Amino acid sequence: MFVRIGNTPRDYAWGSTTAIAGLLGTPASGHPEAELWLGAHPGSASRILDPEQTGGAEDLAAWIDRDPVDALGAADGRLPYLLKVLAAAGPLSLQAHPSTAQAQAGFARENAAGIPLDSPDRNYKDATHKPELIFALSDTFAALCGFRDVHGSAALIERLATAAAGAERSAIESFAATLHGEPSQTLRRATEWLLGGEPAVADLVAAVVSAGDAVDPDPAGDDLAVAADTIRLLATSFPGDPGIVLALLLNRVTLTSGQTLYLPAGNIHAYLHGLGIELMAASDNVLRGGLTPKRIDVPELVSILDFSPITPEPLAPERLAPGVEVFRPDVPDFALDHVELGDAVRTAAVALPGAAIALCTAGSLTLSGGNGRIELARGETVYITPNEGELTVAGTGTLFIATPNS
Repeated sequence: MFVRIGNTPRDYAWGSTTAIAGLLGTPASGHPEAELWLGAHPGSASRILDPEQTGGAEDLAAWIDRDPVDALGAADGRLPYLLKVLAAAGPLSLQAHPSTAQAQAGFARENAAGIPLDSPDRNYKDATHKPELIFALSDTFAALCGFRDVHGSAALIERLATAAAGAERSAIESFAATLHGEPSQTLRRATEWLLGGEPAVADLVAAVVSAGDAVDPDPAGDDLAVAADTIRLLATSFPGDPGIVLALLLNRVTLTSGQTLYLPAGNIHAYLHGLGIELMAASDNVLRGGLTPKRIDVPELVSILDFSPITPEPLAPERLAPGVEVFRPDVPDFALDHVELGDAVRTAAVALPGAAIALCTAGSLTLSGGNGRIELARGETVYITPNEGELTVAGTGTLFIATPNS
């Protein structure tokens, strides 16, 4: 069965006022449009555009709850992923997500403590992990992702200190001097100190912002110029926030259109700006680490963070056929198919290992399965039940399909 679905973009302050509307060809609201949620997550379940197809159920979560056999192909279960269109006009908070074991333990612990699910003191809203990937649609998509080599960070911060003078230079040099030793333990100590609220941290943040302003913030330049660009961007949105300094310990990644970044459990990250397709496990477990006015539970954050330095690389796709590529992370919850059809390739076949959500972002396409057929134009989305089996896509356009990861 093909069931048309839709939703209203979430109006988080960091969202773009034009990017989602421009991509999908919909009227702009005039307000920030940050994320368009496509899925059954109770935080913003997708609307069913023709409830007669689903026995009167008006959203995807209600239909799955009422009739899981038709919706999911099983008598019980859940849609394991959430597909989003994400448009960041400014930086999001630094954050990380737990593993499944950490989420299960944390959820049970907070339940036993009687903390309400809607409490601001709650870290775990469910017992599920939340790995995610982002496929860049804009020409560039900038993010912070994982801890970089700590010795490289120390050298970078020492260079930054040369742009300051007096007490500010001394504060930056003193912090750089702490970044020596076993990498994971050094990064853990630095993170705990930066987020711990000591008065000296505020002085360090002010010194780093001042030094960053004195450096040419060319994002295409060397490491110091890129760091200065990051400092200036974050200080504009989150003045005085310790995440400005913590960001200097992280990798800055710039994706180009068509590249995908995978963010596993424990990875500290923040999107800085850009438009993309985001796909994640259907969870709401977020541990924040700065660049936010919201509560930061430092002990819980550091307990789930992976402090191993990494060098992020785009997730390589599998090229299944001309015009079809699939991005498969190392989790069973989700995979993302990207179908691009035009003059050279007019049809493609895509296997559906489970319930799927397909979003057309350009052109006009015909989707045919074992039991049905539907026309999708730019900006339209459809939920596809598993009994459709293999999907045939024909026409000219761009399609993103979220499925479980077989």
